[in-house]
Amino acid sequence: MMQTLPIIWSGTRPVIEIVILWIVFYYILIFFAGTRSFQVLKGITYIAVAFFLSQILGLKILNWLLQEFFGISIIAFMIIFQQEIRQGLARLGRQHLFNVALAESELSALIDEITTSAYRMSKSHMGCLIAVEREAKLTPYVESGVKIDGKVTAEMIQSIFTHHSPLHDGGVIIRGDRIVAASCLFPLSDNPNFSKIIGTRHRAALGLTEQTDAVVIMVSEETGEISVAEDGRFIPVINRERLTNILKNIVTTPKNAKRK
Repeated sequence: MMQTLPIIWSGTRPVIEIVILWIVFYYILIFFAGTRSFQVLKGITYIAVAFFLSQILGLKILNWLLQEFFGISIIAFMIIFQQEIRQGLARLGRQHLFNVALAESELSALIDEITTSAYRMSKSHMGCLIAVEREAKLTPYVESGVKIDGKVTAEMIQSIFTHHSPLHDGGVIIRGDRIVAASCLFPLSDNPNFSKIIGTRHRAALGLTEQTDAVVIMVSEETGEISVAEDGRFIPVINRERLTNILKNIVTTPKNAKRK
């Protein structure tokens, strides 16, 4: 029995190492998701895969070139994106690795609070910009605003966007059932199909949804009209029930899944 343990361990050890490496790599991708360094990290990943394939196939010259380039890429990545890495490490230290999704009742309550606030502000022509985080982290945009970390309520959202509030400019970011920041700056869309016919608030909503998988709810200060932006497009809102259904469908559906 004692002699078979080393044999079993030698056979299972590579499998355990591969599983651990994949888990670590998965959380590295989550760690950088939603930041400008994410695309660069994907490029480095492709280089790493090509490097391992060249080793397996015995392509010595290509393997040497990729080995040198891979080493330089890692160093350049660490230097160029040191701020994102520092912010990410700080965030990792104060958050759990495993995020628990909201229960259905909590999600319904969250959407009801957002919908209630949107229609209250619509009646008083109070402009607002509310971004709901999904899979891609909105950390760079959170850092551009004022951190709040308060529970989402209709009253809280309204108080932020009142004209006398110092936080009413910019957007609010919701993560889970918490308002994590207000007065956040979102990237403006340069889509030529919209840039000349919509205002800054709408361009900011489109810009954020073009670069992330967030969903953004807007209220126009001029018309009181409510709009929803997702995946670089506007979704028409007819009434409150329609807004509730839109939010439920988007927030609970992964971006890569097809919605009917």
